[in-house]
Amino acid sequence: MEAPSLAIAPTDAELLQAQADLWRHSLYYLTSMAFKCAVELHIPTAIHNLGGSTTLPDLVTALSLPKTKLPFLGRLMRLLVTSGIFASDSRNGDGAEAIYRLNPLSWLLVEGVESEDHTCQKYYVLATCSQHYVEASLSLAEWFRKDLPEPVPSPFEYLHGVPLVHESTKLLDEELDRIVEEGVAAHDNLAIGTIIRECSDVFSGLHSLTYCCGRQGNASAKAIMRAFPDIKCIVLNLPRVVETSTPVAVPADDAVTNVTGDLFHTIPPAQAVMLKLVLHFWSDDDCVKILEQCRKAIPSREEGGKVIIIEILLGPYMDPVMYEAQLLKDMLMMVNTKGRQRSEDDWREIFTKAGFSGYKIAKKIGARGIIEVYP
Repeated sequence: MEAPSLAIAPTDAELLQAQADLWRHSLYYLTSMAFKCAVELHIPTAIHNLGGSTTLPDLVTALSLPKTKLPFLGRLMRLLVTSGIFASDSRNGDGAEAIYRLNPLSWLLVEGVESEDHTCQKYYVLATCSQHYVEASLSLAEWFRKDLPEPVPSPFEYLHGVPLVHESTKLLDEELDRIVEEGVAAHDNLAIGTIIRECSDVFSGLHSLTYCCGRQGNASAKAIMRAFPDIKCIVLNLPRVVETSTPVAVPADDAVTNVTGDLFHTIPPAQAVMLKLVLHFWSDDDCVKILEQCRKAIPSREEGGKVIIIEILLGPYMDPVMYEAQLLKDMLMMVNTKGRQRSEDDWREIFTKAGFSGYKIAKKIGARGIIEVYP
């Protein structure tokens, strides 16, 4: 029997482009590892401390690297400039005379900056590029083939024997657990200032708010309280998070209160409950259970009761790069947790199952949506 012919016969130009695309997709992990290397070497902080721009020789000196590594560092920086992680005035992003600068992305990785709108994302990078995350992604094909009992564990849990972002994660690796906790907290607190400025109507008129974040939420609560001093704010956290959290200065009336609790059993009552980057860690059924507890904690819609949800709103409503970032975040959830990123249709179905009467997308900010859900 004759072998089947290929359905697509590319032109010479298409074949060469396809080969280049194959290289890119096969080797993208090297960009991630180069990115991780830059963070571990503290390159963004070094450039910041050198006044925001530097030459390669000065960067080598600032990083206390052997001078023999100068050409290799140049090759690393060339890739990171081309990938949009740093900026350079050199067309090729290399050469001893090239000037390297921070851009908005690398600015997020500068350590020691005191600014409400700056939350260093160092640990987010170190967690997502960690050996344990990478090993879980390498096991995807085996995980797909395996007929696993429900609830199906994530590839991470299947491979490593413990779930991620869980009290048992430290049994696998205490350093990984610490890095993940720090990374998730930094990720969750990023852009709260932008959300407050762009969505002030969501918080205006509230007199009480229970903020369910699952991680250290004091930074976000502090920002909300500063912008809306009339809001009495309760931060609901996991017990182990509260035990290790850093105290945050609050006004004399103690408007912010830290409490421990379980989203599945009880949520402190308030006019509004806010879930910021929490639900994507959970399955649809678990999201329904959490939202049912939220509904019990708030008054009627007529009394101003609502749930404020801040999550990725999956969909190609922005540019292709932003949509790709959303899809990559969904893959991150699939590989490492039992959760997922969701589209508006997905959220609507969950809200209905949880007994809510309606919702409104108050604003789309970058890849995220700010959603008000009404009892």
